[in-house]
Parts: sequence; structure tokens; C-alpha cells
Amino acid sequence: MAENGRVEVNGVAKSLGSEKFRIFIGYDPREDQAYNVCKHSILKHASIPVEIHPIVQSELRKKNLYWRERGATESTEFSFSRFLTPFLAGFEGWAMFVDCDFLYTTDIKELVDLIDDKYAVMCVHHDYAPKEKTKMDGAIQTLYPRKNWSSMVLYNCGHPKNRILTPEAVNTQTGAFLHRFMWLDDNEIGSIPFVWNFLVGHNHVDENDPKTFPKAIHYTLGGPWFEAWKDCEFADLWLKGLEEYQSKNGGSNNDLVEPAA
Repeated sequence: MAENGRVEVNGVAKSLGSEKFRIFIGYDPREDQAYNVCKHSILKHASIPVEIHPIVQSELRKKNLYWRERGATESTEFSFSRFLTPFLAGFEGWAMFVDCDFLYTTDIKELVDLIDDKYAVMCVHHDYAPKEKTKMDGAIQTLYPRKNWSSMVLYNCGHPKNRILTPEAVNTQTGAFLHRFMWLDDNEIGSIPFVWNFLVGHNHVDENDPKTFPKAIHYTLGGPWFEAWKDCEFADLWLKGLEEYQSKNGGSNNDLVEPAA
């Protein structure tokens, strides 16, 4: 990592905006364990410096950065606050937003290596239409174009078009505008291999194709921290991650730090 926050990958310089790769994880009190395990899994494998911040709705409200009323179809407290990521990153360099229900199995540097400055955002272009009516702990399942694209996003925070994502816009724009990236043209949305947002119950591993092995497991329907999903696919990996986290932190389930200003 260079001192000016630029990293050289295959001869191409990419601006990360700081000496550490900034990661913003959506936080919901109902999924406190999920947040802690997600953070732990990133740090466990990372070979580059990272800076992790939770996006906590209550803290954003105290700072008058978030005042939107919660809608009936919002399954988490960060359904909309996630789009503050470029603002929280100072509209500078690259940063990642990720839902808390992810488990990383490999080095985040491999994802950073995919960054291409020509895009405003980069994400997995899922074609996802779940049949379930509910998810998690009974939350309503909703269907819409580009579903789950916004659950893990690399933001080119300094891109001119992303400057629209101010607190005013995030608090007033429609869900369709935000979750479908309607402030961008299609060619400004870069694609990332699906293994970086591997949807449990939707994506599948081909044992004969290493390219299908998940690098980031997304328990989008619900993970083992919910009773109804304690036996879901890859539950064993998440439970191992929880055990590792608790062992490292003396059995504590709370590693929440002050969110980014």
C-alpha cells in the first residue's frame, strides 16, 4: 500500500482514499452476533490494512444524518442507511458496504484487486427471485429488479455521480431509486464474480469447479443466529466463526465500536 492511499494492481494504480481499505458493515441489534462474526471473518483473512465501521441507525439519527421512517418492507435497520457509504467515506477513494449476514472465507485483498476506477460501483449482478414469503425471523420477503445487488457494493466514492448520495437523498429517495442504482447508467455498474456474494439457497458449488467455491457466504434468508435457520447450508462454517470470535474476545458477544462520523 502506497503512502498516498493508492495501491498498484497489475500495473494499474487504484485510489483507495486512505492507507486502509474502508469497510462499512450494516448493523442491526437483532443480528449483533452476525455483525461480529462478519467483522471477525474479514479481519481473520485480510492481508491488507482494513478499517471497519458499523452503520448503526440509532447513531446516525443522533447525528441528524438519518431521519427516514421505517417502512413495513424494511427487513433490517440498514435497508436504506447503507447508501450513506460514500458520504461516510468523505466522497473519496473506494469503500465497501456489506450486509452483516456475510461470512468471508478468503482474503479481502482478492476483492480489492478487482477494483476498476472506470466504474461508479461494482457488485454481483444477481438474478434473484426467492420463492419464500418471509425470511430471517419472519421479515417480509420482497421482490424487485436487481435484488441483492446492494447487499455488497464496492463504491467509487469519489465518482461524480455518487455525490448524489447525500443524507437528504438517502432519506427521501424511493427504494427503487436506491436499490436499483437508478442514479447510474448501466455501464457504470461493474460486475464482480458471484462467489463474492454467494447467496445461500440460490447459488451452488460445483465440486469440480473451484471458481464456484464461495469467497463470501451471504445468509440472505437467515443464518444460524436465528433459530429457524440454525441448520441452514454452511451453518457449520458460521458457527465455527462464532466460536473463534468468542474465543478471541473472552466469550463476549459485543464488539461494536463507534460508527463512522
